[in-house]
Amino acid sequence: MAPTTDEQEEFLLSCRYGDLDDVKQFIDQFGVATAAEIRDDNGNTALHMLCGNGHADVLDYLLPIVPPTLLSARNSAESTPLHWAALNSHLDIVKKLVQFPGGPGIDLIDIKNAAGRSPLGEAELAGWDEGAQWLVQMMKLDPGGDVKEGEADDADTNDPVEGEDVSVAPEGIEIEIEDADGQMAKMRIGGQP
Repeated sequence: MAPTTDEQEEFLLSCRYGDLDDVKQFIDQFGVATAAEIRDDNGNTALHMLCGNGHADVLDYLLPIVPPTLLSARNSAESTPLHWAALNSHLDIVKKLVQFPGGPGIDLIDIKNAAGRSPLGEAELAGWDEGAQWLVQMMKLDPGGDVKEGEADDADTNDPVEGEDVSVAPEGIEIEIEDADGQMAKMRIGGQP
């Protein structure tokens, strides 16, 4: 039996508010496949709801059982759950999404929403330096700007990620990214300011 519209809305609200018992009850009653297909009027999934609100316990429960493709699911604004976690400064959630075995991994960092921003861009726009720095570190750029082994299938090039300029400085790595207004913003990782 399929859930009613009200039951689907209640499930999304349970994810939004971090009600793990209600989430488990829905999964037990209707199954993981049904839960993974539910979207609100804006295309948001259960992962959007819980990641945007920082509910690590619900994420820990759902990540191992939902299809890995749900991690890169986009809403009507083309944002992924990682965009929402970055926008709302939830480092624990950001780490779990990017580091989840069998998931899209660091490729999640490159997905741009309808506004043209990646999760890194959302973190930068929100002024969340800790999250932006962690995301940059996960991009596996070394001080020479080279892609480290295992980075991507196109790792035969030593060019920085498109739209980003990586410079080596004695006091750390300086990155230049395009901000939400199309302006270039600089960020230093490591070393002294």
